[in-house]
Amino acid sequence: MSEYIIDACALIAVLNKEEGAEFTRDLINQANEGDITISMNIINLLEVYYGIRRELGNDIASKVLFSVRESSINIIETISQAVFEEAGRLKSTYKISLADSLALAEASLANAFLLTSDHHEFDIIEKSENIKFNWIR
Repeated sequence: MSEYIIDACALIAVLNKEEGAEFTRDLINQANEGDITISMNIINLLEVYYGIRRELGNDIASKVLFSVRESSINIIETISQAVFEEAGRLKSTYKISLADSLALAEASLANAFLLTSDHHEFDIIEKSENIKFNWIR
């Protein structure tokens, strides 16, 4: 069974009906059917939540948060020591956000695909690291 780690930009693409939304939604539907697994670090979910809260208010942000938690996306609520150390290594090596370092570490250690559209941050990492990427656009 294929495993995916979804980052904030891939989830935001779905919420905003951006390019790549249909591809991401199809994978979420596959997860609903049990064909694949999709997980998201809670810090990456926080990126989505605070952005929506800032732009659209608490009510909509709370509804989105509830919807994501009720979906087939598994929210990783704790940071293991291995993820902690790998995220620290990645953050200290590359110019990436803390949230991005966590998504990368989760994908790397789970041997999962990182579901993302963030070429600006990750293209150099894809060339340098043994991390699998699944680009939504």
